[in-house]
Amino acid sequence: MLSVGQINEGFVLDHIEAGKSMEIYHYLKLDRLDCCVAIIKNARSNKMGKKDIIKVECSPKMLKLDVLGFIDHNITVNIIEDGKIIEKKVLKLPKQIVNVIKCKNPRCITSIEQGLDQVFVLADEEKEIYRCKYCEEKYRSNRK
Repeated sequence: MLSVGQINEGFVLDHIEAGKSMEIYHYLKLDRLDCCVAIIKNARSNKMGKKDIIKVECSPKMLKLDVLGFIDHNITVNIIEDGKIIEKKVLKLPKQIVNVIKCKNPRCITSIEQGLDQVFVLADEEKEIYRCKYCEEKYRSNRK
């Protein structure tokens, strides 16, 4: 049995779709932080069959966790203080995401102005459709 120690302060990302933990690791830029990160891939789960888990020992305030709602709003975020879960955050689709996905429209201003932020706005929550703020190019999540 694999054993990963408890963390004192930080957060645990649970119920990550199996195989998605490295994608989340990169989206959250955890490689740039000087803190302890544990990634558990393909853990057994009664609810999901298999799942990934990420434990991060740093303040959750150091990261933009709203991007998780875009990646997968079924992820559970457990905030840890003094070794205990003090809060469970329920994720939802963010109304706007910045510099997470890129507009594929070659005529979009973001293709010409390289320094411009890639901003997508939630256009249809039910179908999980985002649109580019500048040209309204559609981006649809692969989950649906």
